[in-house]
Amino acid sequence: MDSKKKKRFYMRLVLLILMVGVITFTIYSNLSKEKNSVLQVGDEAPDFVLTDMNGERHQLSDYRGQGVFLNFWGTWCKPCEREFPLMDQQYQKVQDEGLQILAVNIGESDFAVQKFIDRLNLSFPVLIDHNKSVMETYNINPLPTTFLVNPEGKIEKIITGEMSEEAIKEYMEQIMPE
Repeated sequence: MDSKKKKRFYMRLVLLILMVGVITFTIYSNLSKEKNSVLQVGDEAPDFVLTDMNGERHQLSDYRGQGVFLNFWGTWCKPCEREFPLMDQQYQKVQDEGLQILAVNIGESDFAVQKFIDRLNLSFPVLIDHNKSVMETYNINPLPTTFLVNPEGKIEKIITGEMSEEAIKEYMEQIMPE
């Protein structure tokens, strides 16, 4: 083989190896994604235990029989900051009727979260998912994301993005125990 043919042969061989590598990676990525399947309406809400800013332990399954407004958020998230006072206003109206808000912060420092809570004067439990395991279980992306969990522990609705006061009120009514 002359030098041009050798170069062409090796170039084609390298391209073939790269293509096989890309295809293998794509197949592997798609198969490994299914391990952490996306939660859907009607699924059982995965149980978890997190501690709130007052040191109290909250386990989702302990709220069976109540509606749970499960909100994932961050202090840097402007839509979260705008909807929290609205959520708190609605919560104060319905907290004695069997509805609970659990606001799960995604791995920020206790100091930053407490400063945020104090600034907005929030009354509902704020939990921190320090190692982001709950975030991964619930496949959270983007923030804010809210799961409406009905009194039977099933996911009633998944809301991504900012909610208006009317929407928050309506969503809370959807998961209120009868």
